[in-house]
Amino acid sequence: MTPERQKVLLHLLEHNAKLSPQTVTAMLEDEDLETVERTIRELEDTGIIRGYSAIVNWDRVESDRITAIIEVKVTPQRGVGFDEVARRIYRFPEVQAVQLLSGSYDLQVVVVGRRIQEVARFVSERLATIDFIQSTTTHFILKTYKVDGVVLEDGDDDQRLVITP
Repeated sequence: MTPERQKVLLHLLEHNAKLSPQTVTAMLEDEDLETVERTIRELEDTGIIRGYSAIVNWDRVESDRITAIIEVKVTPQRGVGFDEVARRIYRFPEVQAVQLLSGSYDLQVVVVGRRIQEVARFVSERLATIDFIQSTTTHFILKTYKVDGVVLEDGDDDQRLVITP
């Protein structure tokens, strides 16, 4: 399968990981089932596909869940830059994501806890004590409207105001 077709396949699976190889084959039209299955297996084996997941609206499931985005300023380490600090951070079980940023802060860390105090304790006792971390800024997510391109609000009601002459 060509790299361009692989990208199409990846977009299909990223949009809906529940698609069967048979459905993907039908959507790709010019590919056969064996090629699609082999390509998916190769993408998994090489680590391009890292896993499959569902997008869950946790606000409708758990009332005792808080998500925070923590901006972290780091002193880069000689020879490894930000990578070693990022590795130390992403090993904590409450950490959902770690990303290197451009701008005022170096890393963005997404943390999930049961209460604000739990996240605050994580920041003060575990995150801020890591060598080479200069400072942190914590933002608590109050409501999530859209995740990975999926709108979490119910209904498609048109919310525009009616304007009449």
